[in-house]
Amino acid sequence: MSSPEHKQKIWQMIKGIGTGMLSTRHGDDLLSRPMTLVQDEYDGTLWFFTDLDSDKVFEVEGDNDVNVSFSDPANDVYVSLTGIGKPIKDKALIDKYWNGFVGVWFPEGKDSPNVGMLEIKVNKGEHWDSSSSKMVKSYKMAKAKLKGEMPDMGEHETFGSSK
Repeated sequence: MSSPEHKQKIWQMIKGIGTGMLSTRHGDDLLSRPMTLVQDEYDGTLWFFTDLDSDKVFEVEGDNDVNVSFSDPANDVYVSLTGIGKPIKDKALIDKYWNGFVGVWFPEGKDSPNVGMLEIKVNKGEHWDSSSSKMVKSYKMAKAKLKGEMPDMGEHETFGSSK
């Protein structure tokens, strides 16, 4: 996958965004829904709370290839992470990550029979960071146009490999 330094780079890009769009397969269709990260560090695995009786859990059990994308248009930062999803019921993880925000979704509390975690083991991804100012971007675009080249709009990197 990626080095510890690269994982830290990914974490720095996604932690402030916090909510990603989880895409799963439902038959021939791809479905996406917002999911909020609950962890406070990233080691190649993403963690989300989930209702173990939800459609997304059934979709992940049917096809565990998933994608989570993060977008921060205000800062021109975009991250797409692909991995293997797995719903789990782990009391220690639930206790570790439980917070008041999660409690809103599970009124019976963390001991609810349906509360669980969705683990995404990331195996590849791509990220873009074009966070320079609009003035710098405009200059780069104009310069590239004059030279007949593609503009350098920031960092773009693909990493990892399939399963």
